[in-house]
This record gives sequence, C-alpha cells and structure tokens, in this order.
Amino acid sequence: MAANNRRMSGKKGAQVGSGGQRRKGLEGKGPTPPAEARKGHKKNRIANAKAKQTVRRPAPRGRGGKGTSEMVVGRNPVVEALREGVPAVTLYVQQFIDNDERVREALQLVADRGGVHLMEAPRPELDRMTNGLNHQGLVLQVPPYEYAHPEDLANAAYDDGEDPLIVALDGVTDPRNLGAAVRSVSAFGGHGVLVPERRAAGMTAGAWKSSAGTAARTPVARCTNLTRALEAYKKQGIAVVGLAADGEHEIGDLEALGGPVVIVVGSEGKGLSRLVGETCDYRVRIPMPGGAESLNAGVAAGIVLYEAARRRA
Repeated sequence: MAANNRRMSGKKGAQVGSGGQRRKGLEGKGPTPPAEARKGHKKNRIANAKAKQTVRRPAPRGRGGKGTSEMVVGRNPVVEALREGVPAVTLYVQQFIDNDERVREALQLVADRGGVHLMEAPRPELDRMTNGLNHQGLVLQVPPYEYAHPEDLANAAYDDGEDPLIVALDGVTDPRNLGAAVRSVSAFGGHGVLVPERRAAGMTAGAWKSSAGTAARTPVARCTNLTRALEAYKKQGIAVVGLAADGEHEIGDLEALGGPVVIVVGSEGKGLSRLVGETCDYRVRIPMPGGAESLNAGVAAGIVLYEAARRRA
C-alpha cells in the first residue's frame, strides 16, 4: 500500500528527455544554397526551364518550315545580291547576252563562290521564269530559307549558359526592316528573330542584303501564331517587353531588359496588335526629344537591344 502511495504521489522524479531535439533546433541549417537551387530566384527559373528542355529537346532548326524559292531579276540586283553573299542555287544567263561589266562581275562572283550552278537559257525561257519582268539577261535563283522553331532560339541561349535575348516582329512587312533587325540582334549578342508566318516579312533576298551577311549566323524563327509563341516564352520565365509610343516605362528604367527577355517591335504605322500588346509583361517607350512620332522597326530594335546589352555587360 505504501509502495502504491509512492507511485500515486506528485513527487517529481525522472522525466523522459528531449532526445537532443532542442539542441538540434538551435543548430544552423547550413550554408545558403546557390541561386540555381533557390525557389523563385531568376536563375532557378532558368535552370528549371533548361532542365525541361533537356528532357524533351526539340530538333534543332528547320521545324519552323521553309520559305519559297525566289528569283532576283536584273543585272544590278543580281550583282548586289552576289556581293552581299545572298544564298544562291543557279545563275541563269541569257544566250547571246551583251557582255558588259555587270555580267562579267556576276560570272566572276559565281566562279569565286563555288556551289552555284551556271545555266544558259534563251530569252523566252527567262521571260517565262520571271513572268515577263525586265531581267536584262540575268536571273538568280535563291533557295528557300529554312526557318528555326521559336523554341530553338531560347535553347541556344540556355546551351550557352545565357539569358535569352530575342526580337519578335509584329506586323512588320518590309524585308529590309527584318534584315536590319537580324543585323542588330547579331551586333548586340542576341539569339535570334521571331516572325509570324502570315502578314509579315520573310527572309527574302532583300532581307539577306539588309542583314549585311549576319543572317548566315543569326537564326530567324517562324511561328503560326505570335501570341501563343510569346505565351510559351513567358511560361519559361522569359519576360515579354513590347515597344509602344504610350508605354508605361522608359527603356532606361526597365530592369527586366537585363534578364531573359523577348523584345516585341510592331509596325511603324500601327504599332503592336491588340492581342500581342495584351500579352506583353511590360510596354516601354523610347524617349524621342526631337519630336519624331515613330521609328522604323529596325532602328527601334537596335536601340532597345543596345540597352539590353548594356545591362548585361
């Protein structure tokens, strides 16, 4: 009975210990993980996007489809195209042509380049090929351009360990502006240009000439729907920045240009289309103290690319 009373008493005896749990709770959690491993960090988003792309890596280039074969017609245009390195399949020369300086230079450029077929054809055949245009006895056949897929542009950046820097053209129909944009992207370390499949300039001989040869190393991707392509970029953590005269931000104030970004440039007259404008994360303006209402697409792209490159330096 006495023993039972001792067990029932409130006297404090030995207690079950914490097992070191309190001591462990006071210990540190170790060194701070690298940026790539911290959820929500920009580098973590890039690493995750790259990992997803590695799991299912799309085939490089060509999935954006091919353009159509093109004919460059006339002695001066043919010579200029050959000088600028525009890709060519065949140079057609009219039989019994008057052999002037431009004809001789065209033949010499083809001989020096190699890989271009030289064909002699009667005038009626050249008239038929060019739909009666004034070909002056020289016709240059340009092969279809092989467009990249939009995903290829971002993948090229991730493969190099860089943030994507891409220019998208919305409603730009002048091939010279496309060529100028390609040239600017190449100059400022960008990863390519994106164009819609319809109602937009493609990689014609004129675009090749305006690119001053940079189209040979800077890919142009083509998509069926620009809005969907931009939304896909956003899911990868890439900011979409649209140029607009009434934009809420000035280019010098937008920090997003220093990270993964797609710069969207609209046509000189209409600007961004409504759906594309609504898809943009930011709308920026270029301050123009001179009073000009707008810039052509090639110039505008070059200005914003310079600002992006400056922030990345």
